[in-house]
Amino acid sequence: MPAPYVLNQDAMGRYCGMNVLEHAGPKGQIILEKIPEAIWFSSARDTVAFTMLPDEPKEIAAIYVSDMGKAPSWERPGADNWIDARKAVFVIDSRVRGGMGAEEAVPFSSEEAAQAFIAKNGGRIVSFADLPETYILGAGGESYDGAEAPGGHDHG
Repeated sequence: MPAPYVLNQDAMGRYCGMNVLEHAGPKGQIILEKIPEAIWFSSARDTVAFTMLPDEPKEIAAIYVSDMGKAPSWERPGADNWIDARKAVFVIDSRVRGGMGAEEAVPFSSEEAAQAFIAKNGGRIVSFADLPETYILGAGGESYDGAEAPGGHDHG
């Protein structure tokens, strides 16, 4: 499996087309088997959505998301604290919103860190394989298509 890339100023979100660093919350990157560069996502939820959408490439070599248990803060989720999304535990249905006002699937490398997050913010733990497609692709704020929820983050 290829190593994750370090998040930098050149990272543009696959679905929003904006600089990934402009958004708070967990980020994601996907590396395809035949393309040796990262596809960046402004949220972990968008990263997972890529894997569920029928029109996106399926030759995925690696899927990485921010380990929010090791993140400096929600606003600065870190440039190099990546974890394999397939091994992460995710908190869904929490009170915390992603960088563009959407519901977020918040990734952690440990269940203990996820439980600490739940104690403060609510939610429940699911594995990558058990992330509900309705939650990831649903209308909980901005979804993968770039539509924005009222009161969401505006780059106007």
